Amino acid sequence: MDAGLVAERVDEARRRIERAAAAPVTVVAVTKGFGSGAVVAALQAGLADIGENYAHELLAKLASAPPGIRWHFLGALQRNKLAGLAPHVHLWHSLDSGRRARALALCRPGAPVLVEVRVAGVAPRLGVPPAEVPGLVEVAAAAGLEVRGLMAVGPRGAESGEVRAAYRGVARLARSLGLKELSMGMSADFELAVAEGATIVRLGEALFGQRRGG
Repeated sequence: MDAGLVAERVDEARRRIERAAAAPVTVVAVTKGFGSGAVVAALQAGLADIGENYAHELLAKLASAPPGIRWHFLGALQRNKLAGLAPHVHLWHSLDSGRRARALALCRPGAPVLVEVRVAGVAPRLGVPPAEVPGLVEVAAAAGLEVRGLMAVGPRGAESGEVRAAYRGVARLARSLGLKELSMGMSADFELAVAEGATIVRLGEALFGQRRGG
């Protein structure tokens, strides 16, 4: 992993975010599919928020990672993996059921979470429909979790207007629920997400290049 090139890409991403954002935005460096060198390169470029989609990758990188990392878990919450991950995750981005909320609360009471919202044009396995979000927020809070906001994956291959409309709807839903954090936007559409109020963006290939097999 070329740390200098990663630093250049981080600087460019930050410039693009600043042009689109009305408020500060946290960049989560998504190291899924990249080696531990990506974690080191991100830290050297000033990014301490690191995202992983799979428990085994996060735990493997954790073993050799420098201190000071805030780990974000972006993938599905598998109940048999929660206990191993719970002590290390700074923010869980993809809560999508009451059952998983209760399971996480048993492993880590008070864990900070985002509820994943399904938007039009996204695979039905991802997140919960907008109409079900308020109920899940209530269930998660009652279970003892700290619900900080919402997360969404934008529709792939859609026109920019459709993407922005999807993110705008998620932002409106978050405001109606009094939630402040919005994890929206990835490498292909983060500027659109930021323009609609994202407070967190998840960048992988924009920082580290194309994944193997991608």
